[in-house]
Amino acid sequence: MSGFEINSESIKKIKSLVKRKNNRLLKKDLSKLHYADIAEIVELLSIENATYIIKLLESDKTADALAEIDEDLREKILDKLSSTEIADEIQKLNTDDAADLVAELPEDRKEKVLSKISDTEHLKDIRELLTYEEDTAGAIMAKELVKIQENLSILKCLNIMRIQAENINRVHSIYVVDSNNKLLGRLSLKDLLTANSKAKIKDIYIPKVDYVFVDQEVDQVSKIMFKYDLEAIPVINKKRELLGRITIDDVVDLTKEEAEKDYQLASGISNDVEANDSIYELTKARFPWLFLGLIGGLGSVFILQDFEEVMNSPELRSLFFYTPLIAAMAGNVGVQSSAIIVQGIANDVLRGSIWSRLLKEISLSLINGFLLSSVLILFGILINQDISLTLTVSISLMGVIIISALIGTFVPIILDKKGIDPAIATGPFITTSNDIFGIFIFFYLAKLILGF
Repeated sequence: MSGFEINSESIKKIKSLVKRKNNRLLKKDLSKLHYADIAEIVELLSIENATYIIKLLESDKTADALAEIDEDLREKILDKLSSTEIADEIQKLNTDDAADLVAELPEDRKEKVLSKISDTEHLKDIRELLTYEEDTAGAIMAKELVKIQENLSILKCLNIMRIQAENINRVHSIYVVDSNNKLLGRLSLKDLLTANSKAKIKDIYIPKVDYVFVDQEVDQVSKIMFKYDLEAIPVINKKRELLGRITIDDVVDLTKEEAEKDYQLASGISNDVEANDSIYELTKARFPWLFLGLIGGLGSVFILQDFEEVMNSPELRSLFFYTPLIAAMAGNVGVQSSAIIVQGIANDVLRGSIWSRLLKEISLSLINGFLLSSVLILFGILINQDISLTLTVSISLMGVIIISALIGTFVPIILDKKGIDPAIATGPFITTSNDIFGIFIFFYLAKLILGF
């Protein structure tokens, strides 16, 4: 809707219209909006008001808006809709969005809703999509696509395409199949429009086409689509039969979700939670990592106790003043290294062997360690600190940086090889472990150098 701005005033107006049951004006204001705007408005309303608007509009836009809104809110809205009302919304959605919505329903409601869907072909496609494992190409693909057989004439092809395109919001590609529905290639719109109307599709189609298998993992699909800058990609089975297509918007949504998940893991939040979740859910997500941090802190206490004699020596007591610095540098270096590796794993850009990675990290650590240790030496000279103490701290810092970088590098790699999300390596895990290792290495090297 041109000139419509979603702000406190517009939301207040919508709330007022809902309260007064002014359906005519509500429909007038909302029916002209993009479904994404409707979704944003719904997320700012109470469950009761949001449900009222979804029921009121009864359009394709509300179905798309329902698929767009936050999962937790959508679940609450669906709880207030009847099976028939949910089925009506599902019938307006593309098969991939429809299957996602059905999958979120409680088991006791799924069949009730599915039984209310009158479109048998749509129902068949939804049921098929629900059979595929989560996080696979089959689970996110849509059945709606444009496909034509190779033996058709151009004129016949155009007629078939018109019929198929009626059920598709956007035609990204035209796929060519044989009589057994096996993917052969794709058709250029330019070639189709410029070809002789009596020509056959098999004479003009392009055999080279990118595709993914139905059981391929979603992250592999996204890498392929981003690498080759694809707006859509066909999905096939082992027999090369064309099953559906995946569009870039679905991949972007999943990439966004994965990024949010990785960010939470890196921040020390183990579950997928949001700010609006209950205190119980937030506590359950945060506490394990906080507990790990506490255990790590207690470990540091025991390490420091082993070097308690340092406190009794006036000339060595200053070592304790550098403990926060050493711990902080160990954590920072480890997080930096792990963040780079996790990013490389996610984007599939890590190259070379483990040993080449090891050599690179050691080289980088030596450079950074030397530069930072030099700063410490200059600091010690400026404050007229004992040279032996200054050198001890500087050498220890270099050792801590090297070890922390190696831990930050190899922990994510090892986790990835074990099938564990490497994003968990960043944040509290690396920080805590490197704090402990850093303090131990610091005092151990100091003991070797100063001889206490």
